[in-house]
Amino acid sequence: MFDRLKKIFGDGAASREPRARGFGDLQLASAALLTEAARMDDDFGADEQAVVIRLLRARFSLSENEVAALMAAADKASSESVELYGFTREIKDAFDHDQRIQMIEMLWEVVYADGEVHDHEANLLRRVAGLIYVSDRESGDARKRVLDRMSGAS
Repeated sequence: MFDRLKKIFGDGAASREPRARGFGDLQLASAALLTEAARMDDDFGADEQAVVIRLLRARFSLSENEVAALMAAADKASSESVELYGFTREIKDAFDHDQRIQMIEMLWEVVYADGEVHDHEANLLRRVAGLIYVSDRESGDARKRVLDRMSGAS
């Protein structure tokens, strides 16, 4: 706990460290948010992992090994972070509005991967949408598109 507090109030040395395995800030932020969404219900199961892997591979044209390394780096970054703001700021700054809506859609896919939405997951999506300037209506539309795809795949 003290180490975490030192990182929060420290001299910022941790923020000057190079990024893990050469991944860009946008890739790392996206992966961290996706894995955080998967963990919100305290169960990062195989279905959710498969969805996160598929989404990262498609979004960033990564190999299996690259996705595995990115997920490990995202896991580390997420566990060391005490807030979402750094990740969402990177996405807000790097993605245009349509890409930010696509990111919300990706997050809904992860949330629905296990077949149910936990209150913590829905809360996370509301917070992330607000932080990346995606309206509630746009997030709701993204959610509906995910549900439509899922019902069509059944």
